[in-house]
Amino acid sequence: MLQRIFLFLLCSHFSIYLSAQVTSDSIGVLQRLEYLMDNQKIYVKNREDKLEKLKQEAKALESNPAQFLKKNYEIFENYKKFDSDAALSYILLCQKLAPLGNDSLQAVIHLDLAWVYSTIGRYIEAAQLLKQVESAHLGRNLLAKYYDTYSSFYSHYGQSNNRSEYYQASEKYRDSLLTVLPKSSLEYRTTIAIKTLFNGNREDAKRQLLMLWNENKKDVEQRALIAYFMGLIYKYEKDVKSQIYYLSISASADIEMANRDNASFHDLALTYYDQQDFDRAFQFIEKAIDDAMLCKVRYRIIEGTSSYPIINAAYQQKISSQNKQLVGLVVIVSILLIGVIIALLIIYRQVQHLRRIRSQLSATNQQLRSLNNEINQTNLKLSESNHIKEEYIAQFFDMCSSYIDKMEDIRKALLKRATNQQWDALREQLKSTQMEEREVKQLYVNFDRIFLNLYPTFVDEFNALLQEDEKIYPKKTELLNTELRIFALIRLGIDDSVKIASFLRYSLRTVYNYRTKVRNKAAGNRDAFEAAVCQIAVIDRA
Repeated sequence: MLQRIFLFLLCSHFSIYLSAQVTSDSIGVLQRLEYLMDNQKIYVKNREDKLEKLKQEAKALESNPAQFLKKNYEIFENYKKFDSDAALSYILLCQKLAPLGNDSLQAVIHLDLAWVYSTIGRYIEAAQLLKQVESAHLGRNLLAKYYDTYSSFYSHYGQSNNRSEYYQASEKYRDSLLTVLPKSSLEYRTTIAIKTLFNGNREDAKRQLLMLWNENKKDVEQRALIAYFMGLIYKYEKDVKSQIYYLSISASADIEMANRDNASFHDLALTYYDQQDFDRAFQFIEKAIDDAMLCKVRYRIIEGTSSYPIINAAYQQKISSQNKQLVGLVVIVSILLIGVIIALLIIYRQVQHLRRIRSQLSATNQQLRSLNNEINQTNLKLSESNHIKEEYIAQFFDMCSSYIDKMEDIRKALLKRATNQQWDALREQLKSTQMEEREVKQLYVNFDRIFLNLYPTFVDEFNALLQEDEKIYPKKTELLNTELRIFALIRLGIDDSVKIASFLRYSLRTVYNYRTKVRNKAAGNRDAFEAAVCQIAVIDRA
């Protein structure tokens, strides 16, 4: 008695725990089911590859009748819930291969063939085969298979015509099955839990199924069966979340096993139909019918097609309603789109108007910038000119004072020689050009010094305008050489070759040749070389 109370409390604890777990995991379980549905071809391919491997193994065993029969029976077992037509072909092959003297093996094959016939709707052949099997001559294990096949036969027949007497007959044979199954076996415990559920004792059935659920965590096929009946229990209890949770687990297991003879998808479709989730209802009923058609299971096809019109009608009505809403939305969007287009046209015109104004403002600003640049350049030139004037006026007075002193010294020297009647010396002094050459040389030195004082970076910037191997530098003893001095005068605004020639005491041809020669060394445009020279250097006013 205490043990029963303990088991009851333990199962109640598991029930509460699983209910909480259902609430938290139901979304994840459903998402996993949808993922498996999207990738179900993988599991079908796995089943097909396994069957192909078994066929190759069977082919290699043709010379060994016993092993050949055993391997073909294994192929039949793998086809049972995958393709009923193929299963029928292989069980018929097994019937031909079975030795006549082995009554037990013949009985097993007859029962399996009857099960396949009842699955595909050939109930007359199934009934005839079952009548041929004499239960009195069967051992305990075969008797269990006999009762189980009869129970399945009446269950399939009842689902095809929905008559209660066949369901009652199925339950009668399930009761007989329970009498021959070992009470400790998994099959017995599962069968008794299902019988308890159909007898209306849901709490006891739930307790038994939860114990089986926790004991069979790695048996995918068994957990699929348990989860399905747990889903039925919660359906009766109107616990929709738990119902969906367990049916989704069962359906997921069916996909993983590539089990096409399944009931979970049909029940899921009806569950979602009741919840008015017609999209999922339609998705699951289509899956249920597709599996039934591929497996050729008659009672599943009848079951699915009986629900399909109702679900499809609701789904189509929803689609129609959505289409009407969509049409209404399209009309609204079209009106809004027209409004947007009109607004865009208005905005476009305004933008074009603003662009024209901006263009005019930009042009005006450009003109103002140009005028400002011209004013700045003019101011710079005026400033430069004023600075040059300041520098040169100071130098001019200094040079004039120097020349006056020199002229006074010459006058005194000439007067002294004239007074002393040194006519020959006086004549020689007047004929000599040394003084003139000396003064010209001094003039160049003064010019170079004053110019480089005004434009200290002239030589470097001037050479930057020339080719790399054509640069011009003065000697160590010079400040400027002839070429640099010519272009220094040009930088000062004296670009007339006649004036340059006069200042430097050169012929006009010599000045012209120097200018041409240097222009030919220009790194850039030769015609713009002298204009570039005029932009060299900034006056250092420090």
